[in-house]
Amino acid sequence: MKHRIVVLGAGYAGAYVAGTLARRLSPADTEITVVNAEPDFVQRLRLHQLAAGQDIEAPKLADVFAGTGIRLRVARVTAVDPERQVVAVADADGGDELAYDTLLYTLGSHVADHGVPGVAEHAFHVTSRPAALRLRERLDSLNGHDGGGSVLVVGDGLTGIETATEIAESRPGLSVTLVARGQLGAQLSTGARSHLRQACDRLGITVLEHTSVEAVEAERVLCADGTTLTSDATVWTAGFAVDPIAAAAGLHVTDDGRIVVDRTMRSLSHPNVYAAGDSVYAIGDNGRPLPMSCASAGFTGLQAMKAIVGSLTGTRTANVKLSYVANHISLGRRDGILQMVDRAAQPKPKYVGGRKAARIKAGIVRMSLWTTSHPTFGLPKRKLRLAAAPNGAAAKAAV
Repeated sequence: MKHRIVVLGAGYAGAYVAGTLARRLSPADTEITVVNAEPDFVQRLRLHQLAAGQDIEAPKLADVFAGTGIRLRVARVTAVDPERQVVAVADADGGDELAYDTLLYTLGSHVADHGVPGVAEHAFHVTSRPAALRLRERLDSLNGHDGGGSVLVVGDGLTGIETATEIAESRPGLSVTLVARGQLGAQLSTGARSHLRQACDRLGITVLEHTSVEAVEAERVLCADGTTLTSDATVWTAGFAVDPIAAAAGLHVTDDGRIVVDRTMRSLSHPNVYAAGDSVYAIGDNGRPLPMSCASAGFTGLQAMKAIVGSLTGTRTANVKLSYVANHISLGRRDGILQMVDRAAQPKPKYVGGRKAARIKAGIVRMSLWTTSHPTFGLPKRKLRLAAAPNGAAAKAAV
């Protein structure tokens, strides 16, 4: 019987790892199944652009995995049972179970409402393609209003900054306000914060600092200081959360539900489960938890892939560098900030701003899409046999 590898999620981490495993491991010994809720690869790094009205490529996963032998199952993951080693999924035809021998958990994250009343009912977000399209439809309707409509972006993290600036640039007829819980750009150096402020001024964005939102209603938000802010479209970008699936399965997780792993991305509680991307709680080389980001997805995904290959073939697992060196922020299509950080994740004094930073960010996005869409490019053509192959042979390479 072949060794069954099931990958949950086909984002930046899952799609790349699945394709790489398919190229590295012999199909005589393994079968790989990828479960994803949507049939397309979602460029999450660009969902704020999609919401603003731009056309963003969404490659079909069937095309991404064509020729790899990977089985694609378009379905929603509803539960994981690590004791029985099965995953419960649901699609339009009903429910099903998929058995696994090795599981890679890369289900990513979604918007975090932090228990604020009204967020789920009234706020928009950009953490999924359907959500971004819903916001886009709302913005389209506001463009027809006399004098334009008002957009309120709550949250001044990277996603909030990118969303506010993208909407303001793409839809100049709308009034955009960015609500910051503290100082705008607190995670940036002094020079980068000044650059960000100038960009907001140039784009006509109103910035409200040191403002906490306590409730979201259909046409306004209520602030902690008693003020109310009118809004035709409230966009919630105040952080991310993970699904409770891993916690419900009994995996060792953090208080916020991320899977706790060792240096190789292997679950501390269930050794045949690996995790990568936003779903994992991994300690970087600086001794701090890696942030939820595309860069972290790349590092943790590569480490998980090497660990799975090493474990199954009986070879040594090399450690991948787990570093976090910079924040890349787009400020529309022609401006941006590249902020380098030190080992303590604090901003260094120098930064890159303007068109050069925008080009760097665009290059990173293009590279992320290309590598995900071509998961087996440049990898060795000789595939490894498993150490415990069905025929009992020792690990060996086979063409």
